[in-house]
Amino acid sequence: MERCLAVMAGAGVLPGRAASEAARQGWRVVALAFDEADGLAEQVERVVPSSITDIQGVLQALSDARATAALFVGKFWKQKFFRGLGAADAVGRDLARSGLSDEALARTAVAWLGGLGIEVLDQRAFLQPWMMGEGTLGARGPSEAEWAEIRAGFVLARHLAGHGIGQSVVRSHGVTLAVEAAEGTDEAIRRGTGLAGPGAVVVKAVASAHDFRFDIPTIGPSTLEAMAAGGATALAVERGKVLLVDREETIRIADSTGIAVVSVDGDA
Repeated sequence: MERCLAVMAGAGVLPGRAASEAARQGWRVVALAFDEADGLAEQVERVVPSSITDIQGVLQALSDARATAALFVGKFWKQKFFRGLGAADAVGRDLARSGLSDEALARTAVAWLGGLGIEVLDQRAFLQPWMMGEGTLGARGPSEAEWAEIRAGFVLARHLAGHGIGQSVVRSHGVTLAVEAAEGTDEAIRRGTGLAGPGAVVVKAVASAHDFRFDIPTIGPSTLEAMAAGGATALAVERGKVLLVDREETIRIADSTGIAVVSVDGDA
C-alpha cells in the first residue's frame, strides 16, 4: 500500500522542512495549509487550503488524498481556535464542546483520524536535524547568577508544562516575572522583561509526558529578538526536546547582543 503523508501545516518554515524530509524518506506528501508556511508548496504533491472552521472539509481532503498518516507541524495559534468558534461547522462545534486544551484537542484529533485509518506521527522523525543538542550556542555561557535562575526556572517550568499551562518562564533576582500561557513564548518574554528590566533569564522546559505528535517546542531568531529588546541576558532550553529554527541567525543575534544560549539536561 502506498504511504501518503498529510502535512497538517501551521505557520512558519517547519512544515516545508518536514515535508522535504518526508519525501526523502519515500512518502508521497500532500499538505493541508492552515496558515502561511514558507517553502511548503515546492516540497509536496499539492497544497489544500484549510481552515479550523471547516473541519468537515479537512476530513474530506484527507480522504481524497488517501492519506495513511498525518503530521501536525508549524505554529497553530490557539487564539484562532477561540476566534473561529462562531464560524465553525458542526464538527468544529463538537470539537469545542470536547474542550480546547492541548490534551483534549490531541485526543479528538487522534480519534477522528484513527477512524479514517490515519496514524498521527511524531514530528521528531522528520525534524531531527534541527533539534538542540547539549551545550552552549554562541560565544558566551551563563554566569553563576544566571545558572541559579536557570536551575530554579527548570523546576517551575517543567511543573507548569506538566499541567498544560505553558513551557517558558521569565525570572530575575529570584522572582518569576512571567509564565507562558496561550500567548506563546515571545509574548511571555515581552511581558516578563517589561517587568524585570535588564538582566532577566528565560527558561523553556518540556513536560515529561509531552506529546511530540502535536507540538514541538521551538526557539529561533524571534525568541532572541524579543529577549534583546527587553534586555534579557540568558536563555536555557532542554536538550533534545527543543527545535532551533535558524541556527546561524540565532547565533549571530546571541553573539551581537551578549545573550547566553544553552541547552542542558533538564533533569540534571
